[in-house]
Amino acid sequence: MHKSGFVNILGRPNAGKSTLMNALVGERMSIITSKPQTTRHRIIGILSGEDFQFVFSDTPGHIKDPNYGMQKAMNKFIYSSFDDADLILLIIDLKDQYEEGDAFIEVVKKQPVPKIIVLNKMDLLKEEEIEEAKKYWKERTGAEHVIAISALNHTNTNELLSTITDILPEGPAYYPKDQLTDKPERFFVSEIIREKILEQYKQEIPYSVEIGIESFKETKTKSGEDLVRISSLIYVDRKSQKPIIIGHKGERIKKLGTEARKSIEAFLQTKVFLEMHVKIKDGWRDNDQLLKNFGYQD
Repeated sequence: MHKSGFVNILGRPNAGKSTLMNALVGERMSIITSKPQTTRHRIIGILSGEDFQFVFSDTPGHIKDPNYGMQKAMNKFIYSSFDDADLILLIIDLKDQYEEGDAFIEVVKKQPVPKIIVLNKMDLLKEEEIEEAKKYWKERTGAEHVIAISALNHTNTNELLSTITDILPEGPAYYPKDQLTDKPERFFVSEIIREKILEQYKQEIPYSVEIGIESFKETKTKSGEDLVRISSLIYVDRKSQKPIIIGHKGERIKKLGTEARKSIEAFLQTKVFLEMHVKIKDGWRDNDQLLKNFGYQD
């Protein structure tokens, strides 16, 4: 018997969706920072074994009142995940407050597929608080399964995987068994660069930035070692943001490039030569053509 299905992970920004998918897949598929709205796209991570294949989908955090076309597109990625879900994991940050009648939770409740309520960050609560939360969310959502975990520490993630296995039906492998994701290497390179920007710059800058990969060429060094030459563009939303990215005498972008290159080399398992340039694209977050170019729209 071979079990398979699409398991879509939903929740608020910063609830731990990306950390959970990385923990379940066992690979670093999604970037993770302490800042909300880190995930902008729908990212697939595939976990396969001899008798199973689970296709996990990490989605952006639901934004209650989107301000930009980009944020509206991010919400569309979430709602599109309802269409192909065999199982929904609704991840709840145990430290968050949720209003009664929360519109997004009500929408999730109405989906005609099995659901698991995943209560994350259990390491921050006492045992009696966890049990109280499990009872509350079971009553509030009507879900048959409510599991408390710590995605960061991998606590109870094996229990979650076991429950997923029990719920999913018999089915074929949808991808080759050695495939880990549906995204190309270029996508992950751009995400790593954006992750470093999220880590190194404050306030509005990280949310006004998008990354483009102009070229990605596999070549050799003079000594014959494998080398990937990458040319990237950092798009900013306003003219005033370009000098902030570059820094005094280029110090900040140099540091950014060094940290990004190290992480890209770890990801690609090869030497990397990374070029970075900053380009101003006023109002790109509301520009339909640019959003399409950046993969936010079909």
